[in-house]
Amino acid sequence: MFNKKNAAKSVAITGVGQSEVGRPSAKTAMQLTIDACKQALNDAGLSRDDIDGIACWPGDNNNGDAFSPVGPSALISALGLKVNWYGGGYEGPGPLAGIINGAMAIDSGLCKHVLVFRTITEASKRQTDKTSSALTNKTVGRDSSFSWQWYTPFNVLSGINLMAMYAQRHFHEFGTTSEQLGQIPVTCRNNAQLNPNAVFNNKPMTLDDYLASRYISTPLRLLDCDVHCDASTVIILSRADIAKDMPNKPIHIESMGAALHQSWSWDQINLTGMATIDAANMMWQGTDLKPSDVGTAQLYDGFSILTLIWMESLGFCSLGEGGAFIEGGQRIARDGIIPINTNGGQLSAGRTHGLGYVHEACTQLWGRAGARQVKDHQVSIAAAGGGPLAGCLLLSRDI
Repeated sequence: MFNKKNAAKSVAITGVGQSEVGRPSAKTAMQLTIDACKQALNDAGLSRDDIDGIACWPGDNNNGDAFSPVGPSALISALGLKVNWYGGGYEGPGPLAGIINGAMAIDSGLCKHVLVFRTITEASKRQTDKTSSALTNKTVGRDSSFSWQWYTPFNVLSGINLMAMYAQRHFHEFGTTSEQLGQIPVTCRNNAQLNPNAVFNNKPMTLDDYLASRYISTPLRLLDCDVHCDASTVIILSRADIAKDMPNKPIHIESMGAALHQSWSWDQINLTGMATIDAANMMWQGTDLKPSDVGTAQLYDGFSILTLIWMESLGFCSLGEGGAFIEGGQRIARDGIIPINTNGGQLSAGRTHGLGYVHEACTQLWGRAGARQVKDHQVSIAAAGGGPLAGCLLLSRDI
């Protein structure tokens, strides 16, 4: 296990970058990616010649479709990099796999600086193909694949059909209500009003607005779903002994969670915990820090129910008590006990799909968040994924 107990915090985040977030953008996927790379390299005080590793998730998926239009091989060529290691693959712990794999490459001695990126252009694609983001288009040979073949007979055409199953089970077992769950999208929208790069930074939302939005798959509504966009996010990982002499205070990867102790399935798992429980338990086993030490939590909100489940799995409240914990929204607000998704999350800032949470965690830890900045803190969590795909990072900033 990679953590401070046996790796001495050997990897740090030293720079971040993010392109414009368009809905859609007039730029190509590669232009967005290069923009984010330039920002991140400048932030870290590095040149492209310093980069000796590159990683992303999921790589050149479906031959470079809108879900992943730029992969490692394409970016290596575009930047003219000479790397000792590169990687990108679809399975694994989900959207944070690029960072987890990149950190392991550094810890094993393969690289000094790894550029991790995630580019997505679903907003542009949806202008010409409204079904481009449907699950039916996400997996080649879907009906013969290990997992998806079982869902076709049940007309699972969208991720929300699966997420609604988790939400309904949580409502049934624990008495969670729509009024409680609605605090997550409302909180995210409030935060987005202070983020100039957010898709919905000029469209406030109330709980009544949320409750009035139409159902998509009961009990989930339109406003429980993330917002497709065009964007690229880049995170620079560096060897910790080098990072201490770089421009930014190093943000150490204190511990990581990527465990899967259940079946790789969207339904034959713990429906109210999923792989988030396995990943969270692994992360906390690798550190002496506790949930009470965390200053912000950037938690996956591809659908709002996943944020609630992550909060429980990570120990911010007990299992089954997430609805009561977020009721009223005070505890998860920017001035609350545990501020969540301070940039607006994917529900309101845009579906940057994993790395956006790491970018915001670092932005907050470095005190750069401007009007949305929360009180000074040294520890943050970034978590992404749902179902059988789950990964989380515990990040700590040098004081």
